[in-house]
Amino acid sequence: MTFIIMHKTCAAWEAGALPAPDLIARVGAMLGELSAAGVLLGGEGLRASSEGVRLIFSDGARTIVPGPFAGANELPAGFSIIRARSLDEAVEWATRQARVLDDVEIDIRPVTEPWDIGMAPPPPNPAGQRFMVLRKATGATEAGTALTTPQRTQLSRLIYETTKAGTHITTVTMRPSARGRRVLNDVEGVLMFDGPFVETKELIAGYIIVTAASLDGAAALARRYLDVVGADEVDVRELE
Repeated sequence: MTFIIMHKTCAAWEAGALPAPDLIARVGAMLGELSAAGVLLGGEGLRASSEGVRLIFSDGARTIVPGPFAGANELPAGFSIIRARSLDEAVEWATRQARVLDDVEIDIRPVTEPWDIGMAPPPPNPAGQRFMVLRKATGATEAGTALTTPQRTQLSRLIYETTKAGTHITTVTMRPSARGRRVLNDVEGVLMFDGPFVETKELIAGYIIVTAASLDGAAALARRYLDVVGADEVDVRELE
C-alpha cells in the first residue's frame, strides 16, 4: 500500500525561515534510511504560501487570491507537481484542471529546491520552477465518489499532453480521510486519531510518500517523521 505523510507549516516557515543545518541533516538521514529500505517513493518541501495563490472556482467563475493564505479548511484531496515558467503559467494549468473538476478550490505553491535552502547552487539555465497544485477535499471526495468517465478521460488527456510538453511531473490522489490517521504532538505526549478528519486549518509544509503494509505501519513511520521534522501535526493518508 502507498501512503503520504504530510507535516503542517508554522509561523516560522510562513515567514520564510530557512531550515537549520541540523534539521537538514536529520531529515536527510531519515530519507536516506527510508530510501535504502526501499520504502521511500518521493517527498518535497513547500515554500511559504506568500509565494503562491489560491484559486476558487464556482459556477464557472475563477477567483484568484494572492498568498499568504489564512488557514480555513485545508484538507487535501490530492495534488499535482508541475514545472512552469511562472506562477501565472501554473495558474493556467490549474485552471484547465478545474474545468474538468467543476467547483473546486486549489492552492498553488512553489516547491522548495536544494538551492532555495543553500544545499546546492542553482542551475545556470533552469527549465522552469516546480509548483504544487493542491486540490482541496469536497463532500464528494470525502465520500469516495469517483470521477465520471468523461472527467477521467479529460484529465488523462491533460496529463498526457502536458507531460509530453515537460510541464506535468506527477499527480497523486488521496483516498478519503476516513482511511487516514492524524498524529499530534500534545502536552500529554504524541496522540493518534483515526479519520475522518472533520477539519484542519494548518497548511501543508512538506510530505513524503512511502510504502507500508498497513495504516499502522505508515503511522509508525509518521511518528518518527513527526519527531525528525519537529512538527506539531502530521497526517497520514492512503493514496489511490
